[in-house]
Amino acid sequence: MEREADLYPHVKAYLQAQGYTVKGEVGAADMVALRGDEDPVIVELKLRVNLTLYHQAVARLAVSDTVYIAIVKPTGRNARRALRENTSLCRRLGLGFLTVRKDGVVEAQCDPGPYAPRKNKNKRAKLLREFARLEGDPNAGGATRHGIVTAYRQDALRCAMYLAETGAEKGALVAKATGVKNATTVMRDNHYGWFERIETGVYALTPQGRKGLVDWGDSLS
Repeated sequence: MEREADLYPHVKAYLQAQGYTVKGEVGAADMVALRGDEDPVIVELKLRVNLTLYHQAVARLAVSDTVYIAIVKPTGRNARRALRENTSLCRRLGLGFLTVRKDGVVEAQCDPGPYAPRKNKNKRAKLLREFARLEGDPNAGGATRHGIVTAYRQDALRCAMYLAETGAEKGALVAKATGVKNATTVMRDNHYGWFERIETGVYALTPQGRKGLVDWGDSLS
């Protein structure tokens, strides 16, 4: 499908099969469908999702509560993610979302309706834990010069600072001195390449770790 008009006959047939009378280019709307005394169904057509499509669809909500966007169903490695994200956005906006396959089959990803969000308690708890662990406000104004500072990176910095002063040390002692309870795990996993194991349970700072202290040292208040 190369034009928005190519979607029209497939979406029209989809609605007609549900008992609607359908007409195109009615006023500012791409498609309008009527069935008895029900609210009109308005459909805005685009080959792919863009911000203009959402603007148009949201504007149609002033006319009817039953508004859909319709696009060509995406393909490729990111198609599933794109469908999931756009379906979620449509639900939040109270819009319906139709996709048209290359063979003309129309699929309803979601129907219009009031958005009733369900809170994810696990994600909320994770967010609050990260907030509590993060020392100061190292990411004020966005990313720092080298990237986002996380509570995990701050823990790694505490371990690195201690080793820079003491030299190689047992993980248990690093944990006790720095207050980083999982210091041994942080140094063992070594996500940033800052640590090396000298012997069982004993870690030292690498040259990359010393550079990390220069780059990230101001991330601890």
